[in-house]
Amino acid sequence: MNRKELDPNSSPAAKFGAHVRELREARNWTQQHLAALTGYSAVHVSAVETGRKPPTERFARRLDTTFETPERFEREWRNGGRRVLFEGFGDYLRSEADAVALRLFEINIVPSLLQTPDYARAYQEARVRRGRATQQQAEERLTMLLHRQHRLHRHPAPRVHAVIDEGCLRRPIGGHEIMTAQLLHLEELAEQPQFIIQVSPFSLGEDRPFAHPITLLTMPNRVSVGYGEIQGRGFLQRDSDPLAEWAGEYDQLQVEALSRAASREFIRRVRRGFEHG
Repeated sequence: MNRKELDPNSSPAAKFGAHVRELREARNWTQQHLAALTGYSAVHVSAVETGRKPPTERFARRLDTTFETPERFEREWRNGGRRVLFEGFGDYLRSEADAVALRLFEINIVPSLLQTPDYARAYQEARVRRGRATQQQAEERLTMLLHRQHRLHRHPAPRVHAVIDEGCLRRPIGGHEIMTAQLLHLEELAEQPQFIIQVSPFSLGEDRPFAHPITLLTMPNRVSVGYGEIQGRGFLQRDSDPLAEWAGEYDQLQVEALSRAASREFIRRVRRGFEHG
């Protein structure tokens, strides 16, 4: 029987699933037995355990009743399974892990995959201060982000093309010292053959194609997957027609943005501005 190894750090859903498997196996129960006790199918149990399907509140409550763990899984669902990730992002993460190429566009902050740990922590801590996240949720986001960044250096490594709006570079997340280090990190990434980094300057004005962040993934079978966020909600895109439109707009964005060399120089100038206060 094939047994899929779980990586609890890959996402909150994976962490939830690993805990389900751990308690089930501690009782020597099969997935079929747990399915019968909870009123779900064995396929559903398997999908949750392997992180392929995010848990629901109803399933979390059934698990607490079955395992006699009052509110453990329901609390984990609240803290991680629902609020840590935008809708659709769990599915996106599973695609990102296998992608051979990533095309990113960000308008508010440096793309998460290109963030330094200090920059990422400063951004998440601000959410905690505003009451938009708990400290535990912030830590889970950071752990998950570092894991995602580590996967970029697998072999063979995926190709990453990031177009970054000028506002991302000038918004002082964490203060001047953290911003200086973040911008230097972008310069260093831009020197690596795996990464293409371009800046979309304010001067593009209304000609900038996108009004919200988007990501386009190319999978090993050359199928495309898209992910976007707008007004605090995320959505996964698999339909060919919208994806073709996104790809065309991204091609236009690449042409309109500064060249690789000009982008590196632009980032360098902004960094020196932060260095000198």
